[in-house]
Amino acid sequence: MPKASKPARTQPRPAQPQVRAADDIPLRVIPLGGVGEIGKNMYVFEYGDDIVVIDCGLMFPDEEMFGIDLVIPDVTYLRERRDNVRAFLITHAHEDHVGGLPYILPEFPGVPVYASTLARGLLGNKVKEHKLHNNPLRSLEPGDELVIGPFTVMPFRVGHSIPDAMGIALRTPAGTVVHTGDFKFDHTPVDGKMSDFAILARLGEEGVTCLLSDSTRAENPGYTPSERTVGEAFREIMEPLEGRVIVATFASNIARIQQVLDAAAAFGRKVAVAGRSMEQNFRIATDLGYLTYEPGMIVAKDRIGETPGNQLVVVTTGSQGEPMSGLARMANRDHRYVEIEPGDTVIVSASPIPGNEEYVARTIDNLFKAGANVIYHAIRHAHVSGHASQEELKLMLNLTRPKHFIPMHGEFRMQVQHGRLAIETGVLPEDVFIIENGTPIELFADGSARRGQPVPAGYVFVDGLSVGDVGEVVLRDRRALANDGMFMVVVTVDKQTGNVIGSPEIITRGFVHLNEQDPIMAEAVARIVAAIENPGEHISEVALLKSQIKDGVSRYLYEQTKRRPMVFPVVVEV
Repeated sequence: MPKASKPARTQPRPAQPQVRAADDIPLRVIPLGGVGEIGKNMYVFEYGDDIVVIDCGLMFPDEEMFGIDLVIPDVTYLRERRDNVRAFLITHAHEDHVGGLPYILPEFPGVPVYASTLARGLLGNKVKEHKLHNNPLRSLEPGDELVIGPFTVMPFRVGHSIPDAMGIALRTPAGTVVHTGDFKFDHTPVDGKMSDFAILARLGEEGVTCLLSDSTRAENPGYTPSERTVGEAFREIMEPLEGRVIVATFASNIARIQQVLDAAAAFGRKVAVAGRSMEQNFRIATDLGYLTYEPGMIVAKDRIGETPGNQLVVVTTGSQGEPMSGLARMANRDHRYVEIEPGDTVIVSASPIPGNEEYVARTIDNLFKAGANVIYHAIRHAHVSGHASQEELKLMLNLTRPKHFIPMHGEFRMQVQHGRLAIETGVLPEDVFIIENGTPIELFADGSARRGQPVPAGYVFVDGLSVGDVGEVVLRDRRALANDGMFMVVVTVDKQTGNVIGSPEIITRGFVHLNEQDPIMAEAVARIVAAIENPGEHISEVALLKSQIKDGVSRYLYEQTKRRPMVFPVVVEV
């Protein structure tokens, strides 16, 4: 890291109120997911024979992961220490922080999951759907103190795009570590619940050994706008409209849904909720008191067609263009209750997540084709991020005043930028650890820190009901099939003599459309016959015949087409 222009802090700090540690036992901080990437957040904190895990998320596959539904962290390290895992601590209920639980918890029976009220409510559905009955779901609220082995867990409130978001401070024998969770400092939150500045400042005064902080918007200068500005945008957009309004946003963004309700009420509109996850979260948030509205303003989705367009707002999922979401179905005229009509206004209240741009653009195009007026991120902002920008990140650093710093929750370039911000605020360059998944940072009671030996921390792929069965080899084959197709050769040979019986049969898929009269096909057959007629000494060795067919055909097809389809030789002996 480059040297900072600002000098490091030198003021003394009060001793940390913690049991003295043996100097040779470090606190190991190990990210199994969430650094160098956006998604599958999972952070292991290990002291001696005790482990607590903060978050257990998933990541959605990129376009090269053919057939993969979800990606979860590799928990080999934890599996090998299953008896040492004491608890899972959840910062908030977004999928990139809790989505891995249904696939990972079954390997840790009896280990409790601690979460806040709304997170427990949303996780309750996952527990039922996946029949997770062996892991108790326990309360952990901002301001609590919970002792788990050598760890004292102290959650504190932060602002984010879902209520009840928390950071977590861990007091340990090797010092206090602060994990911010996903956060921003919103001074006018929709729910009126402010971030716990006082707790952060107190921790900073007592002394923070290490800070792990959200790096998602470390490249963005200034401050992230307040969520309340979105409500103002909704009102400005809705006021002159005479037709139906459809708002697409994340189902977990309860504050955004509340602002849609408030804007609709201001203009005498009723609200319908469409989309499975949106309906589910709407019901849970209402039952827990996180959404407030007049019951009479809610319209059942099967009565949307009976409500005049100038009196209706529809809230739905699909802000990321997900193919099966409510908005995508509406755009494709495939929704059971809502058909886009000229005069409809669609507000896409989200920015595309990197990798989703094409899906979002396709959905917006289809909405325009159906006659709707679409208000989206490139036209007008009806969305703000839930993550802190540079000035808020510096404020977090200045409040906690950490000795060591680990930027997390971001791609590598974001972590680098966040590390530079830390140096500007006084953290020494050698105390900034920009790491990758699986790299432990070992913190000692004397204030020193070092990198440990890497542990396994790759991708585990979820494909349908299969978890971990699809690996890189299978993915590589799927990529090859997608790029160049397949070329299957079926040959019948005499078991005694090895002579070809009849003509080899060729089947292709995704390669080129060939017929028997095609010169390439005719020559390929000739090459196959030649390979079999000159098999070497071991006439009846099927494996050798397959290898010779595969090599000969692969070389020939590349010569003729400059493509490398997967060649599957099938030798039938009769």
